[in-house]
Amino acid sequence: MNQIFLNGAFVPQDQACISVMDRGFLFGDGVYEVIPAYGGLPFRLKQHLERLTQSLQGIGMEPPLNEEQWTDILEQLLSQRPGEDQQIYLQITRGAYDQRAHPIPENVTPTIMAMATALLERDPAIASEGLSAVTIEDIRWHRCNIKAITLLPNILSQKQAREEQAQEAILVRDGLATEGSASNLFMMRDNLLITPPNSEQLLPGITRDLVLELAQQDGIPYTEAIIPVADLATADEIWLTSSTREVMPITRLNQQPVGNGEPGPMWRHMNELYTACKARLRMRNRVTDECR
Repeated sequence: MNQIFLNGAFVPQDQACISVMDRGFLFGDGVYEVIPAYGGLPFRLKQHLERLTQSLQGIGMEPPLNEEQWTDILEQLLSQRPGEDQQIYLQITRGAYDQRAHPIPENVTPTIMAMATALLERDPAIASEGLSAVTIEDIRWHRCNIKAITLLPNILSQKQAREEQAQEAILVRDGLATEGSASNLFMMRDNLLITPPNSEQLLPGITRDLVLELAQQDGIPYTEAIIPVADLATADEIWLTSSTREVMPITRLNQQPVGNGEPGPMWRHMNELYTACKARLRMRNRVTDECR
């Protein structure tokens, strides 16, 4: 059985326990990160840890570990499946205290957990058929740039999408499409790649930023601009991005085809660029935090 890292020790998963008084359990008082690892090497680790730090600072916590300490932990976790593609889950809560009380304790002793599991291969049908999505009113709080463990609104949005025979929800606030329930949003129109700018209304995506870097390197015109939800109906292509699902083409939106109803040519090109980036990472012989 795989071991996980919990509060300074590696323990079998079935023996890992936290107190029922943990504020993450009681209040959802914590943050998390998900990091893909290709060929056993964490993908853009530096950027993921920077976002983890930003999330912690957003809820008034300091990072309990530095980059070197995290790297040592992740190397040990990934060594359980040497050379395999995996996903790493990190979670930090404000810890367990004697009383269940809303006020934040003065002396914070966080609960730190990390585990690595197999990264499932993307369904090959996505490349030929794409995914379906629906637009849904955003019911989340106003600090979506914090990667908080309080994901019930996201879960309910995905549930609604499934009930409407779709695979993902694109969230809408004040008439603007911001992101997916677990992904960042891109739109292609008139040969221009568009994604909403970073703000408190959406999570600063690591894969989102990589797509913009790849677009810049390849000379693909792009801009960061607001996307009125009505504009999605006339998009040539729509993509959603995330660390574990990479770049996904949306071919049906609200039961209507996007473009010609098939993954578009620009998505296919970006998918090739992204795949090549992963291949370069697998060729490297040491843990790295960026793909060159």
